[in-house]
Amino acid sequence: MLETAPFFTDIAPLPETGQAHWAETSDGKKLRVAHWPLDGAKGTVLLFPGRTEYVEKYAMTASAFAKKGLAVMAIDWRGQGLSDRLIPDRNIGHVDVFSDYQKDVAAMMRTARALQLPRPYFLLAHSMGGAIGLRACMEGLSVQAAAFTAPMWGIHIAPHMRLVAAGLSNLMPRIGQGYKLPMGTQAASYISTAPFENNMLTTDPEMYEMMRTQLAAHPELSLGGPSFIWLREALSETKHLSLRAAPSLPCATFLGSNERIVHKGRIHARMETWKGGKLHIIDGAEHEVLMEIPATRDKAVDEMAALFFGNAKK
Repeated sequence: MLETAPFFTDIAPLPETGQAHWAETSDGKKLRVAHWPLDGAKGTVLLFPGRTEYVEKYAMTASAFAKKGLAVMAIDWRGQGLSDRLIPDRNIGHVDVFSDYQKDVAAMMRTARALQLPRPYFLLAHSMGGAIGLRACMEGLSVQAAAFTAPMWGIHIAPHMRLVAAGLSNLMPRIGQGYKLPMGTQAASYISTAPFENNMLTTDPEMYEMMRTQLAAHPELSLGGPSFIWLREALSETKHLSLRAAPSLPCATFLGSNERIVHKGRIHARMETWKGGKLHIIDGAEHEVLMEIPATRDKAVDEMAALFFGNAKK
């Protein structure tokens, strides 16, 4: 029997089927995995969130996919949400080695099987989850199609700061400062401190307020900037992924034209060589396509559902 985990229905009331369980990784980390069952579901979307995110944030997305006939499962990665935080300062995002996230993927898949979530499985991966998901697909993740939103296949860093960031992310861990925050980041969450005007996440004020309200109600879900070690590992992982061939998998990637967090050039380069892949540029959108204005969200979900059902095999 899977152990029940907290699930905050006050900030994620719909779909009413939402529930969460604890999962354990092969290296002993305790993770929270949520799912939204659906009677008669024609498959399950495995949702890989971005850095700083938590499962309740995607309740609205689960509701949208339920209308398409798909169940959804999402995860709190190690170091965020209600999953085990990895360093004493729980406000700093951290991972020891980026490939550790693949242990989280394995734990999520074991949970999906234990819950007998309906097949086929499809991947939906956002931002950091896009890097985790790309490697997982390259290594044989059991999904029949993949959708990515603003995938972190590279990190947007100003050209004059790129060498500095790379240098410090390697130097600081060597001198015992690897758990510290890089310059330009803070321990408080971005959503709780940045004004809506010119924010880098969404052009929809209602969605921005929803995210703020969620963290105000449950600050234990909050996460600030990453550690130097996380930055080192992320830069190394995204460079490694850029050198590997795309997996043989139907794919659609969604990218806002005003993206300012991940590296747009890496996304264009990847999709130009992805056989069976399609890149959708969302005019005027910011980083979080699924937290954008209703028309943008609805169109993206429509496109994803078409991709998934168009490639579903029994």
